[in-house]
Amino acid sequence: MQVKNLKKTYKGGITAIDDVSFNIQKGEIFGFLGPNGAGKTTTIKILTTLLRPTSGQAIVAGYDISKNSNKVRENIGIVFQEPALDDRLTGKENLDFHARLYGMNKAERKQRISEVLELVGLTQRADSLVKTYSGGMQRRLELARGLMHKPTVLFLDEPTLGLDVQTRRKIWDYILRVKDTENMTILLTTHYMEEAEKVCERIAIIDAGKILKIGTTAELIGTSCGTVLEVKTADKIKNISGVKQIKKNGERVDLVVKDEKQTTKIVKELMNNYDIIELNIRKASLEDVFVQMTGKSIREEKPQKMRARIPRGHGR
Repeated sequence: MQVKNLKKTYKGGITAIDDVSFNIQKGEIFGFLGPNGAGKTTTIKILTTLLRPTSGQAIVAGYDISKNSNKVRENIGIVFQEPALDDRLTGKENLDFHARLYGMNKAERKQRISEVLELVGLTQRADSLVKTYSGGMQRRLELARGLMHKPTVLFLDEPTLGLDVQTRRKIWDYILRVKDTENMTILLTTHYMEEAEKVCERIAIIDAGKILKIGTTAELIGTSCGTVLEVKTADKIKNISGVKQIKKNGERVDLVVKDEKQTTKIVKELMNNYDIIELNIRKASLEDVFVQMTGKSIREEKPQKMRARIPRGHGR
């Protein structure tokens, strides 16, 4: 997948994404990490031909999204943020309906339904109505539906939004299994730090419609910050030589160290000049990188109640 200088501006001059460019290798899991309103979903909608860009180019599954939109749709799978299942049908019936939209014959449908249900662990619930499924089971079924026609590229837009931590981790395991079993390219959007680290091979940090940096977790952390000092003190810590950023974090202050070789020197300066109640040293995380780049943390959304609705369809 190649995306070059993609831009989307709405009426009134509101820019949702601004000069977004990136490449994804075949078979790679690539993540968009950013808060709500960062431009993640807008980018997904453009790349899946649901929204026209204001300017820029994108090649998805080998086809230009503007010139060959039908071919793009034939070769992609999508799991939307919002549930898009018919809860009055069984799991198997939902998959069968989707397969018919893509022109799969009866024999192909039967074999593929069996394969994807096994892949996401829903074989035993194939004949149960979707309204009896838990939220996590519905997301797994939506993942199976996105795989039915063996897409070249799979788009997952906040696939675990609203799910509890344990269920999210199970979904991550299924995504990794899909990648290994189906050998497809996956673009995943998320605002969960742990999800980006666990699932994605490379991550694009996006905020306010712009990509700030792209790399593996190790690359992003290594080039931005290496060590963080967590300090609890009643004093106001001023600028310290060797400290890249000072960030208030609840009752403590986090100091991002420019060069971890300077850590001992900085600790001595803190102990000599401030009344330190508590001090911890830890390796920097992906969240530290995000805070450093954007000046803010990603706040977790309140879990939303999973609700099924009749799909409007995503035909060719």
